[in-house]
Amino acid sequence: MKTNWDLSVFYKSFDDPAFAADLAALPGRIDALTAMIDAPADDEIAKLRGIVEAFEALNEASEPLYMMVMLTLSTDAQNPAANAAQTPLNRAGMAFAQMESRLSRYLASLDNLDALIEGDEVLRARGFALREYAETARHQIDPALEGPVLKMQLSGGKQFSELRGKLDATVLVDYRGEQIPLSAARAKAYDADPAVRRDAYEAELAAYKKIELPMSYCLNAIKAEACTMAELKGYKDVLDMTLCESRLTARTLDAMWTAIREALPQLRGYFKAKAKLLGHKNGLPFYDLFAPVGSCARTYTIEEARDMLLSVFGRFCPEIADMMKTAFEDGWIDVYPHAGKRGGAFCSGCYSKNISRVMTNFTGSLSDISTLAHELGHAFNNRMLCRVPSMMTETPMPLAETASTFNETVLAAEVRKGASRDEELMLLDASLTENTQVMVDIYSRFLFEQKVVDAQADHALSVDELKEAMLWAQEQSYGDGLDPEVRHPYMWACKSHYYSTGRHFYNFPYAFGGLFARGLYARYEQEGASFVPVYCDLLSRFGSDTIEHITASVGIDVTTPDFWRSAVASVVAEAERFAELVG
Repeated sequence: MKTNWDLSVFYKSFDDPAFAADLAALPGRIDALTAMIDAPADDEIAKLRGIVEAFEALNEASEPLYMMVMLTLSTDAQNPAANAAQTPLNRAGMAFAQMESRLSRYLASLDNLDALIEGDEVLRARGFALREYAETARHQIDPALEGPVLKMQLSGGKQFSELRGKLDATVLVDYRGEQIPLSAARAKAYDADPAVRRDAYEAELAAYKKIELPMSYCLNAIKAEACTMAELKGYKDVLDMTLCESRLTARTLDAMWTAIREALPQLRGYFKAKAKLLGHKNGLPFYDLFAPVGSCARTYTIEEARDMLLSVFGRFCPEIADMMKTAFEDGWIDVYPHAGKRGGAFCSGCYSKNISRVMTNFTGSLSDISTLAHELGHAFNNRMLCRVPSMMTETPMPLAETASTFNETVLAAEVRKGASRDEELMLLDASLTENTQVMVDIYSRFLFEQKVVDAQADHALSVDELKEAMLWAQEQSYGDGLDPEVRHPYMWACKSHYYSTGRHFYNFPYAFGGLFARGLYARYEQEGASFVPVYCDLLSRFGSDTIEHITASVGIDVTTPDFWRSAVASVVAEAERFAELVG
């Protein structure tokens, strides 16, 4: 079993001649495709087929380059070769974006696009993607401005995003007389010792003071740039732009938030019950949000985590278990925290090789095993998307979180079977810890980001204003469930999601994916093994239609609160059972 991921499947090293050759050839390949788009043609179907083939070949050629650089920097932020390669890759990304704009304008100019698509098998298999490109022509920057604007992004938002990542990966926390990485300090929130959790929380907040000013500049610059981009593209605002890019309507988002807001009082009851269990009288202090209870004080080795996952998912879907076994054996996963490695966890897939790479910061908690299940759910989704053409794999973020949270739900349900009273309390807490993050904390993040975006029209928020906005958002979501004196004013610096230049409001997709997954799991409970192939087919179609159409294909209407209420109800029931066991 390997605990560091293997990147040699992409290139032997940054000194590999193939890496230098592929990196050098990338701009020319983009230019060639751009010229193909601009060239006149007597046979539009033949031209379109040529564009599609070149487009997918370009993706296949660029994937290993991006994976090699991005994955290296995720675990070694100061790597000189990866940092050096990032600049030409960013420039290639800008050229690729301009090429996509040309493709959109070309497709939008074809009066008979539908007839062309329906008249050819290759084009028909990619029809949704081609029509979506044509539709996005309505929201493109003026061609005369596009090049300069994208170039300025390279030295603007993208640089601030990279700076934030390096600050997070390199700042050291003064914890009990030793210097530890920020990710290691945050991992102590799951420690069985309350003094460890409290001391790590206080040390973490003190560490953010070292980087709060540059972090605030990064956040304001990225959100100000987002406002400018939304205006240049003709969107009402940043949220409108995000919803359009997510293939989601405001009606669906409002329906989901309605159901979550209605459930907040009951979910706060869970926090208060946990506070009571841990001996707190004024709500749960932030440093005990992830505190283990009951038998959960035990920790697991990575080998035990692997065995648990293979056992649980082998019973649900052997294909998932086989993929997980491969992931552990073939170096898909970078497991442990260390200096220079970014915090959190993620999964990145490589379509051309039908593999993924998963980063975690595993310290042995049950929550860490749930995180592994989550990220390997993304990996399985990537594998299912290999059933369709690569042009049809672009999955909107709300759906992208479905397979990951479905895996969490499967794991939680399995480990609760046959549990004793004390074990049930522990397992309910583990499930509620995850699900309240998905609902309550994500709601606070959404409110906070909306406040930051709205403020850009007037001024950039100071560090104190950002902290105040975060505490306000936590009050709106957590309410009296959290101790008002012990919250987390620096969550805006902690969460990398705020600093993405390509994905704004990178918060509500987790709530959507979490609740949609619970709805799908309810179907699985009703239908059993016959639902598994339906589920796998659903994952393969995530890039092939709008969210409302895809969910409707399995009988779910996400545009009204009713579905969301039914999904939320299962979490509320767990919260009430937890309070009953504590009470």
